[in-house]
Parts: sequence; C-alpha cells; structure tokens
Amino acid sequence: MLDIAEELHRWCGEGRAFAVATVVAVEGSAPRQPGAALAVDAEGRAVGSVSGGCVEGAVYDLCRAALESGVSVRERFGHSDEDAFAVGLTCGGAVDVLVVPVPPDAPGRAVLAEALAAAAAGEPVALARVVAGPDGLPGGALLVRADGGYAGTLAESGGPDGLDRTVAAEAAALLAAGRTGTVTVGSESAAGVRCGDPVTVLVESRLPPPRMIVFGAVDFAAALVGAGKFLGYHVTVCDARPVFATAGRFPGADEVAVDWPHRYLDAQQAAGALDARTVLCVLTHDAKFDVPLLERALRLPVAYVGAMGSRRTHEDRLGRLREAGVGERALDRLRSPIGLDLGARTPEETALSIAAEIVAVRHGGTGAPLTGVRTPIHRERRQELGSVARSPVA
Repeated sequence: MLDIAEELHRWCGEGRAFAVATVVAVEGSAPRQPGAALAVDAEGRAVGSVSGGCVEGAVYDLCRAALESGVSVRERFGHSDEDAFAVGLTCGGAVDVLVVPVPPDAPGRAVLAEALAAAAAGEPVALARVVAGPDGLPGGALLVRADGGYAGTLAESGGPDGLDRTVAAEAAALLAAGRTGTVTVGSESAAGVRCGDPVTVLVESRLPPPRMIVFGAVDFAAALVGAGKFLGYHVTVCDARPVFATAGRFPGADEVAVDWPHRYLDAQQAAGALDARTVLCVLTHDAKFDVPLLERALRLPVAYVGAMGSRRTHEDRLGRLREAGVGERALDRLRSPIGLDLGARTPEETALSIAAEIVAVRHGGTGAPLTGVRTPIHRERRQELGSVARSPVA
C-alpha cells in the first residue's frame, strides 16, 4: 500500500472512498511481491498494480465489490493454465490478495492517512495490518515510526493482549532494515505456553529513497542521473571543478556538490547520510580523484562501488589502491570497469549498463540473458523483503 502512498494520500485529503487490494503472500514465481497494491475509488479510478496485468481485472472487481459491501476479503490467485478461462497467474506461482474498503468514516482511516502522509513525505514509516487471525481482526492497521513509537490499534475487535506492542517492536526492526514482510504473533510463548490464536500481520516499510552519488561531472554522469532517478534513487553529482558541477548541466539531479570527491564522501559519512542501500559511481577517470575516493569508499558498508575506466586503467588503479593500503577483500568489492557488458557506446547506453549492474547486484542477478537460463526470474528482494515467524505476544 505504501508503494502508492502519494496518490492515496491525495485521495484521503479529498475525502474519497476507496478500496485497497494488497499482496500479502507469494508462493513460487510471481510478478509482484508482498506490499504491492492496487486501489480503486468510488468513481472506478484505479492506481497501482498487484500482478503486472495477470489478475488486475479480477482484483479491480473485488475492490468495487468491497466498496459496495464494506467487507474485507482475502483471495488467492494461482496458476491458470488448466482452465483457459480461469483468472490466475501465468507464471506458475500464487499470490494472496487482501482487499480492504476504506470509506471516509472508516475507524482506521486516520491511521492510514497518517502513514500515507509520512510515506509521501519521504519519512521512514512502517504500516502493519492484520491479514489473518480471529474474526474481526483482519484489516486493522498500526502505524510504526523509526523510534518504535506507534499509533492506531490492531485489536479494536479483540485479539491477544499486547498485540499492538509486540507488532510495533517487530515492525520497527523490519523498518530499520528497510524490509517488508509478514510477522506471526500470539501462537506460543517462549516457554511453550499458548497465549492466544495466531495473528499474521503484513508489515510494509517505507524508507527515504536510497542514495546514488555520481562522482565526476561528465557527459556520462548526465545520462546516469536520469537512470538513477528512474530507479528511484536520490541522485547527487559531485565534482571538484565548479565550471562543470552546475545545476544547469544536471537539471535532473537532486543535488550538485562542488567538492573534492573524497572530502565530500567523508562529510557524508560523518553526517550519517550513507547506508547499506547507497550506491557510489566513480566516473572521474582521474587517479588524483579516484584513488583517495575509492580508498575510502571500499571500506564503507554501502551497496555498490563502481568505477569507470579501461581495463588498463583498472589495473593501474588497483596497483595504486594496494599501495594506499587497501586490502584484497576490499578490492574485490570494486565493480570496475563499471557496468555490464552490453556493448554500450553512447553515454545513455553506458548509463543503462551501469544501472543494469546496480539492479543485478541489488537482487543477486547474474546479468546473463534469461533465454536458456534456469534461475528464477522473480527473486525475493534481498534488502526489502523478509518475514518473521511466530513471535510470542508479550
């Protein structure tokens, strides 16, 4: 649901009635993961997607029906090849979809609106909703912030004691890791004592956009800014040369910094502005910039460090980094020459090859053509998705 926060926040502000269908579980291969959502308002307008097209029509109808009935429903869509007229996924997997009506006077609407507002503003927030449990619980919502504070309740209609507190703690942990997944609570205590029927909760996390820092105000950087924004990154261009590092040359960048690259990186690290999702792309192609920058970058716990240059430049760079004391394990993290082998020539093609490598690293892809490869097409996202099972209610 938080993946369409901007639009739903606007709908809440306009007082619209709507229903939201959210993927709450995935089995096997499926085009979208838990948290993917499709919303339909009372006028029939739709936003979002739960399947990339396979079952959108059926889910749309479920949303319209939920708006009419005011009743939440959970539906499973599986493989459809056995019946040519069946509604289902063609990729062989199955998805469970929870459809919840949200009329203007819904008891939990204020909590949903607050969560949507926070997500739309780029604030870290988690939204926990019951997807399976005792009658009356599915559809409840809890907003959880990064400090563990929470608003709303999951247990207005009953449920295990301490449910909100326990789910808030689990959700805060998932939010800190930037993960979306399910939590099952209330089934059994640590001592093996039953403490209520199990309740399964989907926790959706929304963090500020991950950062892409492009070092080197060159034409390749201009193309990479566009690719980075397309992938959802907050993009910064940094260069020590003020004549090249201008907002006019990089209108798509969120920030243009004039500074020595290694000094800028040090300042960002000291300010806590880098995290495990950050990608660093070094396009300066100049040893006096590259070496001190990479010496620092390769020691940081960031997601990706890539550097442009020929294979000869790469070998020379490795030698300089070794002389600077960078160890082999750190050097193994360096993606150089940067990008995948696409035969790229133009800045735009090169940006595509770099973006493709970043996506492959992020999801554990091989970068090989899918034709003839037997690895799964849809992988579980390493950083964003996960599940926590059977936590006792305190």
